[in-house]
Amino acid sequence: MFKVDLGADAELRPLEPWQAEEFLAHMNRARATVDPWIPWASRSTDLQTARETLQRYADLQARGEGRILGIWLADVLVGGVMAFNLDPHAGVCEIGCWLEPAGTGRGLITHASAHLIDWLVVERGVHRVEWHCRPDNVASSNVARRLGMTHEGTLRANFPWQGVRHDSEIWAVLAPEWSGRKEPE
Repeated sequence: MFKVDLGADAELRPLEPWQAEEFLAHMNRARATVDPWIPWASRSTDLQTARETLQRYADLQARGEGRILGIWLADVLVGGVMAFNLDPHAGVCEIGCWLEPAGTGRGLITHASAHLIDWLVVERGVHRVEWHCRPDNVASSNVARRLGMTHEGTLRANFPWQGVRHDSEIWAVLAPEWSGRKEPE
């Protein structure tokens, strides 16, 4: 199994269906802060649905269309990053992230996302990596900014959550821009 040292006793590792129990415990701690931003947070409410969420990403990985990685802090799952909507022919992929309060303020998402983008650009040959977030999710747009992404626009009312439609900002970085980047702050 691979793991990437994120510093300060944190690691980035694969998150797989056999870890559903640990993932569910994490979701129970994180749900209030993650649910408004990540659609599967409100659907991962018991062991079966947690396993189904992880299995969807395992299936994406098996097809070469995405993956999910967890962030462990002192051997406790506190968040993660994921790649999805990966179209290898078009060279485009979307990434996302989530984090429970215990992991905030340490740069974990920025560093984990940088590793994921590196893998997508260098290993998978992705030309365009997108980041979508609601405008009121300032922490998420700040990560996109730290990663050197460009805010390209806002999709109006395209993200439904709890019966209300929300806007989505679209951020992106292109492979040539990423190759010349400096390490995220």
